[in-house]
Amino acid sequence: MTSWEPYSPCEPACARHRLPPVSASRAVTRWLALTGILAIGCLLAPCLAVLSTRRRDRLVRWWACAVLRASGVRLRITGDPGRSLSSARHRGTLLVANHISWLDICVLLAIEPATFLAKREVRDWPVLGLLATRAGTFFHHRGRLRELPETVARLADTLRSGRSVVVFPEGTTWCRAPGGTFRRAPFQAAIDAGAPVRPLSIGYAQAGEPSTVTAFVGDDTLVNSLRRVLRARDVTVELRVHPALHGTAHTDRRQLAARAQLTCLPSLTLGAPAASEVAHA
Repeated sequence: MTSWEPYSPCEPACARHRLPPVSASRAVTRWLALTGILAIGCLLAPCLAVLSTRRRDRLVRWWACAVLRASGVRLRITGDPGRSLSSARHRGTLLVANHISWLDICVLLAIEPATFLAKREVRDWPVLGLLATRAGTFFHHRGRLRELPETVARLADTLRSGRSVVVFPEGTTWCRAPGGTFRRAPFQAAIDAGAPVRPLSIGYAQAGEPSTVTAFVGDDTLVNSLRRVLRARDVTVELRVHPALHGTAHTDRRQLAARAQLTCLPSLTLGAPAASEVAHA
């Protein structure tokens, strides 16, 4: 790992049930429902490339909502999203959020399908990787700095075309606040495209209390995370939508990233257990 690559101290032990797990029969029911939804996703994936943008987005939104329901996760939206997370009429919006779980992707897709910037490993995830590829996700190798200018240029072109882009600027997952430093490169794409930045805060709770049960961190496997989520009781995810940030001719990416980070991370109400509850090595 290079010094530039994002780092998180979180590990699988951070992900804990706040409440007793659901019964085995309930977990199996969820597993069967999720398996069915994932199978439908595999069947739909080849169709995404030939559908119109509107129909593709509608289909992706339905599928993402179905994944959340099958997993036993309720979605709560706070703030003022208006009719759309995108805030520009002729430009896309750079949507930036803290990153906790693989569920974050489904949460955002359930609200407004957009183009994602994801680490290369996501492409190899079962079903989700296939759907992400078909949906036009930009995959990048986090350790290859020489590829960064090309990635930024592609993001800027997408924003100019009117398509919104989702980025997790921490570059990796954290089980709780305060999270990691927002990487600045994606914000350069917004500046180059003259696009607004929409900060989003994601937090998870069980029975209304902050919980790390959905965290997908460290060297945890997707299968283990799925098993834990499907056994979790009374999970809610809150997506808090903040007002859009607009850069100016005098705004650089460092300033824009700092403003977005200050907006996103202190606003977490569901995903920030007390420091005593989660001890990092």
